[in-house]
Amino acid sequence: MTLSTSPDTTTTTDVISHPSLESSEKSFASIDERQRKPKAFSEGHDGDLSSQFKGWMGLDEKSVDGALEFQSFQPKKWEETDVDIKITHCGLCGSDLHVLRSGWVDQTPILPRIFDKFQGPTEYPCCVGHEIVGEVVRVGTKVKKDIKVGDRLGVGPVVYISYNGIFPNGCKSNGGFANYCRVPGDSTILIPHGLSSSAAAPMLCAGITAFVPLSEHGAGPGKRVGIIGIGGLGHFAVLFARALKCDQVVAISRRQSKKSDALKLGADLYVATADEPDWAVKYAHSLDLIISTVSSSDMPLNDYLNLLRTKGRFCQIGMPDDPLPPLEVAGLIERGISIGFNDIGTIKEVEEMLQFAVKEDIKPWIETRRMKDVNEVLKEMGEGKMRYRYVLVNED
Repeated sequence: MTLSTSPDTTTTTDVISHPSLESSEKSFASIDERQRKPKAFSEGHDGDLSSQFKGWMGLDEKSVDGALEFQSFQPKKWEETDVDIKITHCGLCGSDLHVLRSGWVDQTPILPRIFDKFQGPTEYPCCVGHEIVGEVVRVGTKVKKDIKVGDRLGVGPVVYISYNGIFPNGCKSNGGFANYCRVPGDSTILIPHGLSSSAAAPMLCAGITAFVPLSEHGAGPGKRVGIIGIGGLGHFAVLFARALKCDQVVAISRRQSKKSDALKLGADLYVATADEPDWAVKYAHSLDLIISTVSSSDMPLNDYLNLLRTKGRFCQIGMPDDPLPPLEVAGLIERGISIGFNDIGTIKEVEEMLQFAVKEDIKPWIETRRMKDVNEVLKEMGEGKMRYRYVLVNED
């Protein structure tokens, strides 16, 4: 396992490359961390970058199979509350694939949809990506936050119009598979020193989605926590649960294939449900909190719930396309089991998480790839090859 170093804006090592990638040509630490000096507009400058906005656009539902096309697009009309950001990094999230294939049509999507304008299928062309990190090149005169040209900012799904949405002024939004983004300055997040851009990017969605329910539901000393699904979300949940000093962190997956990784991430115990026929009985009533990160509705939900102790809590953060299985309610009532859900977090919570990640030296397992290789990366992600997050890097 190798640690990537950071010669530019960071002071610590904070990314772990998956062991299978140690000698891979797909790891671009030098691209990821080198100093960038974008051409900058000063605060209040009337220069307009709109003609320079280009991104990898999905043109139809088949684009999810690796058929994005690089095109110019029109950003939202500039307002003095906005900032323009030159994108250096953008994480790849499972919800990007859902949006590209126009999934979640009959459900509330992962991004809040203001005024119900976005319900229904994806509107193409669409540029996705909501784990954005980059450098500020223009700041509006009415931005309330203390943001300066050259600052390193994050843009996550807490910006409710990351992509496939409509701003209040009627402009369509686009995401981070692009060279620039324009967003309201007060909804951005300053990336702290000590955290590289490649590590910060996936924390803006996957990281905060895992962190908030752990924090809200008291994960820490005295608590035994189970994490269902060891993928992009699950690997963050294990990392954070361990950093929160839970008494026991139990990783739960179908097969043994991720056992080694889960233990290296910090799990104390690994349960392979497809390989251990008696797992539901063996580990019954043993956990205080379960975070389910899986996005499949085909799950043994009632067996999972039976793993909880009296007054235990189950929180679903993965978003399946189809409804969850029916509940066997009687036993849940008798034991006082609570079931809840979580969708990302507030800007304040993201800021707190990033500071926690620096303090606890959280090292996500990522693979950095060139932005121009996004179609290849989409195919690999669709094939389940991601271990455990992809981060796209603009080279210029």
